[in-house]
Amino acid sequence: MNLPSTSLRVRLVAAFALLILALSACLSLLVGQRSGQQVRAQIGDVLAETAFQMADKLDRSMWARRGEIHVLAELDTLRRPMDVQAIRRLLDRLQQAIPIFSWVGFTDATGQVLAATGRILEGVDISARPVFAHGSKRPFVGDVHDAVLLAKLLPNPSGEPMKFVDISVPVAAPDGRLAGVLAAHLSWEWVRQIERTIFRALRTSQRIDMFVVSSDDTVLLGSSPAPGTPLRLDAIARARSGLTGWSVERWPDGQEYLTGYATGVGFEDYKGLGWTVLARQPLSAAHAPAHMLERDVLGAGLLLGMLFAGLGWFVAGPVSRPLQRLTAAADRLRGGEDAEIPELRGVREIEVLSASLRGMVDALTHKQHALDRMEAIALHDKLTGLPNRRALEQHLARASGQARRGGRALAMLFLDLDGFKAVNDTLGHQTGDILLQQVAERLRGCLREGDVVARLGGDEFVMVLPSPDDHPREGAALAAARVIEALNAPFDLEGQAARVGCSVGGAVWPDDAEDVSAALHLADAALYAAKRAGKNRAVFHGREPGVEPARESGSEQGSGRS
Repeated sequence: MNLPSTSLRVRLVAAFALLILALSACLSLLVGQRSGQQVRAQIGDVLAETAFQMADKLDRSMWARRGEIHVLAELDTLRRPMDVQAIRRLLDRLQQAIPIFSWVGFTDATGQVLAATGRILEGVDISARPVFAHGSKRPFVGDVHDAVLLAKLLPNPSGEPMKFVDISVPVAAPDGRLAGVLAAHLSWEWVRQIERTIFRALRTSQRIDMFVVSSDDTVLLGSSPAPGTPLRLDAIARARSGLTGWSVERWPDGQEYLTGYATGVGFEDYKGLGWTVLARQPLSAAHAPAHMLERDVLGAGLLLGMLFAGLGWFVAGPVSRPLQRLTAAADRLRGGEDAEIPELRGVREIEVLSASLRGMVDALTHKQHALDRMEAIALHDKLTGLPNRRALEQHLARASGQARRGGRALAMLFLDLDGFKAVNDTLGHQTGDILLQQVAERLRGCLREGDVVARLGGDEFVMVLPSPDDHPREGAALAAARVIEALNAPFDLEGQAARVGCSVGGAVWPDDAEDVSAALHLADAALYAAKRAGKNRAVFHGREPGVEPARESGSEQGSGRS
């Protein structure tokens, strides 16, 4: 069938519109898939880090509260409980200083309350309560429970059921007998305060919910399911196996969520209560940026299609060969190849089409670069600019593979500052941040080509040193000595001088452990040995402290790992 001459224009208009739409659809699919995977991984890592930080914060806070009760139990006022009014004043001052202690009381050896904050329960026998029954024998930390004796005696502005965490410790008289038990009820509201203050911005902007689950799978903090409800997820089982990460989970409400998980492992000598923290975000919300990018690409393609369809009406034969080149480039892009839209000359309409397509591809490329920059930000510590924990894990995976292929070893140095807490306490956290930034600069100055240093958090750092020779431990010991010498030099913190030390724990992979993560744990354990041996020195796994000390300089300071 012979078509009239005007059909060529109609077909050309349709060809222009379909070409632009097809190219837009292909680019939208490719960009949407890749950006969706990247965004989901980035958000998942944020959720996992959020859950880890929450679990760590809970353990550190419980450790601090327990330590305050232990310190109070050593005072002579309690060990010689002759002045009840003095004991009551002491307990009231503790509650005023730390309001999250809802009730603090001191009992005699039989369990009768002698003195308590607000004089609540004074004279009451609590010998049958776990806080006395366990606390009279050894230091005791009890899991979350409902208020029994105090439910009607303490103020409760919210009207919600009151919950407490028990802390108690036996108080020994000077002759070693049991003088009594110092017991405290820690209000569960402190967990809600942590959850509200630290994660309010995350929940508001990204619809992130936080849950705390007890060791018996009961929800302690959360909205849906509510507290007191059993919750069983694969993420909880993985967290209790010692893993910290994220997964896509279907929750009891039937929706799928990106779920970050971590279980508290205690802090220092506090073993923890086995609480598991979950941070979740609806999967639909996590994918929203990728879907928005797909819609933008399709919308741009539709507008361009309408524009070039009008231009195509005035174009005839000379457009055939340029269109073939554009089609070939679009097909290569659709196939996932790294192709460039050709820059065409001669026919104005084709020049505009070529330039517009190149601009659209450039715009999409810029958006992809923005996603890459977001990923780079997620891999670096905001304060110091050093690689963070996630970046360290990725680097260890790459470096161990390269070292295995080259028959080389990796030396790992676990660093912890001695005396950093004293700087924070005396000069303030802002000055402490400046100190950490200067420490990061000095650590960078200690690196050789191929070495990497990362900040794990707080004042903890890890250095990974590829060994080019057969004596990795000796080279690592020299590097540790350089680090200690560099950090022992005084710091100028905006006109205030400060000194810190550095304790170093070292291990060599694969000499000390076949798994690189296990070797890193051995380096961490060696760091504790260095702390115990006197700090401001290096101790390597398999060597007694003092056998391979790094060169010491500077005064010895306190540390978070005391």
